[in-house]
Amino acid sequence: MSQPATTRGDRSLSRWSAALNQAGVSDQEMRRAYDVQRKLVRSYRREEYLAARLLLPAGLRPYVLAAVAFMHETDRRIDLGDVSARNEALRSWNSEVRAVLDGAKTDQDTLRALEDTVRRHAQMAERVRDFLDGTPVEAAWRGFESEAELQTYVDRYSMPALMLTACLIGPLPGAAQYEAFEQGCRKLIEAMQRIDFLADLPEDLQQGHIGVPRDELLRRGLDVEDLRERPEACMPAMEKVVNAQAALADQVFSQARELPALVEPHYRPFLRALMAVQRLRLQAVEAAGGSVLKNGARPAASATLRILWQEYRAFRKLQR
Repeated sequence: MSQPATTRGDRSLSRWSAALNQAGVSDQEMRRAYDVQRKLVRSYRREEYLAARLLLPAGLRPYVLAAVAFMHETDRRIDLGDVSARNEALRSWNSEVRAVLDGAKTDQDTLRALEDTVRRHAQMAERVRDFLDGTPVEAAWRGFESEAELQTYVDRYSMPALMLTACLIGPLPGAAQYEAFEQGCRKLIEAMQRIDFLADLPEDLQQGHIGVPRDELLRRGLDVEDLRERPEACMPAMEKVVNAQAALADQVFSQARELPALVEPHYRPFLRALMAVQRLRLQAVEAAGGSVLKNGARPAASATLRILWQEYRAFRKLQR
């Protein structure tokens, strides 16, 4: 006899319910708030959701998904309207978030799940505040004049954003590996950000700015307007820019290679998978070269799934 069509969905809900149980979330309204975050992340961050679902201990999944959902909700406010509208939306949001962290009540599901996560993982409170402090940098971003500006952007926005989730799997402040973990995360996020800027060139160009510093473009006789209006003619010079920027990404990425060894064994498959997928993305950028101007760069989905499957098998062995 065939099984009912709802069996797979029922199993998924059962696993999620078990994850909430292991996380210690018993209040029904709070469970509902976490479930809203789960569905949101599943809808717009499929790869992150799948990695968390397959490669993290069940009791940590709700908290990681709550952090990712909070980042997305903040980014949504950053992306709406002109600069003044974005800044006003951020001011209001930052004030609301900080009030919740200080004990104010809220009916907003994202903030309810965030507050519960911070209450259970106290190290995250400072990370949320650091992230909020950096959001005006992202709201005002219109490209970089120099490498120094890119580094400032990574320090003030990208790194705090990464640490929202990284602080849930890394050593706690004061632990022996804490400083090395933070330094490794800084290298990793710089590499990830450089890869993003290259892979997303077409989308960024449509908005009139890109993540390659303008002085690097000028060295090759390029500017943003040329890239938008004459992409075919710019490809030979852009090939050299992409190669140089990809080499920088590879250099800092290699300095983060010991990062998985700095976390507890049951978090290593997740971190290894994250880094392996970033390596795939970098390889896709390198293969695309100057053509990223028109097509961007994405690794094959099958290659990403192979990485997840390989690390899932390693994760399952650790659970036995």
